[in-house]
Amino acid sequence: MNQVQVEQKRYKMPPDEGITVAHFLTVTNIERSALFYEKVFGARILSRGDSNGAPGYIQIANTWLIVNVGGGPTSDKPLVTLDVPAGLNSVSSFLNIRVADIQACYEQWRKRGAQFITEPKGKYGETRCYIRDPDGYIIEVGQSEPDFPYG
Repeated sequence: MNQVQVEQKRYKMPPDEGITVAHFLTVTNIERSALFYEKVFGARILSRGDSNGAPGYIQIANTWLIVNVGGGPTSDKPLVTLDVPAGLNSVSSFLNIRVADIQACYEQWRKRGAQFITEPKGKYGETRCYIRDPDGYIIEVGQSEPDFPYG
């Protein structure tokens, strides 16, 4: 049994019923991305993919990331090409991590190698800052202000 089979046998991606939302990231190197999320956020690497094109699976708290290298169209998405962000300053979506203590996370994750765009700043009922992953994706880290009325 190879490492991917061992990891897949040990862990099963939810759900057993209903739905689970997972976020897919196109990356240039599955191993590099998996190690980044493991080192900075304490993620659990469930699968590192394989040479046949299988993606990597990463669990961060109650969130699942699916990471795989880009590529051209496939039969199930005939007009779609997957690629990493074209530039660091043009973004259409990003991960959003909510934390209980943003200052503690900022210090801890910075020591683990996270590259923050700025230090945490207050805005719209929260304190937030952003990290770049190895492929240039941004990750928002935010802490809600107590008693801030949403909605």
